[in-house]
Amino acid sequence: MARRLGWSPEAIEDIESIADYIGRDSQWYAKTVTTRIIEAAETIPAFPEIGRIVPEIGKTSIRELFAYSYRIIYRIEPEQILIAAVIHGSRLLQPFEQHIKGGQAGK
Repeated sequence: MARRLGWSPEAIEDIESIADYIGRDSQWYAKTVTTRIIEAAETIPAFPEIGRIVPEIGKTSIRELFAYSYRIIYRIEPEQILIAAVIHGSRLLQPFEQHIKGGQAGK
């Protein structure tokens, strides 16, 4: 049985920030990108190991899936898949690591 999908407050803020940033130039493209990110995230509960292990962390329970140039970073938990962060591929993961590794995220 597939786990349920949860989003941390930080990941929701990430999506909103992405939409705002892209939307300055194109509302259509902002909607397209954010929709694709959400659709990609929605596939994860059925296939939790579809994403690769996040190289900077190296834990099998913390993975990432790409949508456009964005990293959807998620944590596999016993009852849910938690989307911990959505960051641009060019950004450093370091500021997010504590949030992603530990139980800081809301459920």
